[in-house]
Amino acid sequence: MSTEPPAPRPAAPPQPAKPAKGAAAAAAGKTVKAPDAGRRSERSRRATLDAALALLGEVGYNKLTIEAIAARAGVGKQTIYRWWPSKAAVLLDASLALAGEPDAEGGWAGLPDTGDLAADLKLVLRATVDEFNDERYEAPARALTAVGATDPELGARFTERLLEPQLALYEDRLRTAREAGQLARDTDLRLTVEMLLGPLTYRWLLRTAPLTHAFTDALVDRVLGGVAGGTTAGVGKVTA
Repeated sequence: MSTEPPAPRPAAPPQPAKPAKGAAAAAAGKTVKAPDAGRRSERSRRATLDAALALLGEVGYNKLTIEAIAARAGVGKQTIYRWWPSKAAVLLDASLALAGEPDAEGGWAGLPDTGDLAADLKLVLRATVDEFNDERYEAPARALTAVGATDPELGARFTERLLEPQLALYEDRLRTAREAGQLARDTDLRLTVEMLLGPLTYRWLLRTAPLTHAFTDALVDRVLGGVAGGTTAGVGKVTA
């Protein structure tokens, strides 16, 4: 029996590194799509806005934090701060998304114009009452109203981005009615809008009485009775 040691086995040749999936696809002549950063960012943005609204309804504005929003949305806290300076700014964009941006699909397209100004205003103000009585809209609106009263910069952005575009729609509808002779020629359009919306907002904000369709119907009749040359026909009595 031989006592010589066995010959050493040759080392295995080094294995080539596996190409990355993208490289393999490129070698095969296939087009590789890069990740869509814009789509990913929009998903994160949408998730953040939805999380802010959900948490606001659950814990209230005072207990709402950027950290909690980030955790609920599944994004990093720094991602939120990259887009918004504060939780109030997040809520402002969330409210805009909820209402629909002007000129966007599902956004503010204008007040109805059936030729009957009173009926059109009552329809819109009834819908406004329904929104104010809906927690999804009420909670962020109250929070932004309160914060805007003490934060002039945010209050100005709230007015510019959310309130003014909506007020302009009322003015446009009243202007059409004035041109059609349904309102006095010297009617102050902005003042009339504020006469319509001021009492509604006051009752909602201070909870002085229930916010109802009957209230806004009577409000429309009272205001139009004054700006239409003093005509009182059809003016209803406030019953709620």
